[in-house]
Amino acid sequence: MLESDPGEYSYPALIQTKDGLVHITYTWKRQKVKHVVLDPAKLSAKPILDGSWPE
Repeated sequence: MLESDPGEYSYPALIQTKDGLVHITYTWKRQKVKHVVLDPAKLSAKPILDGSWPE
């Protein structure tokens, strides 16, 4: 989950670079552009139970 606060998040874009990192950009409340970099090798999957995000 990238954001947990209520608000408007728009215009997402994702690319994966040659080094395997995933770059994500999106607008935050139409005020700023946020840039997040994720390393998929460091992510772990967790099931969504009863419609709630895992903590």
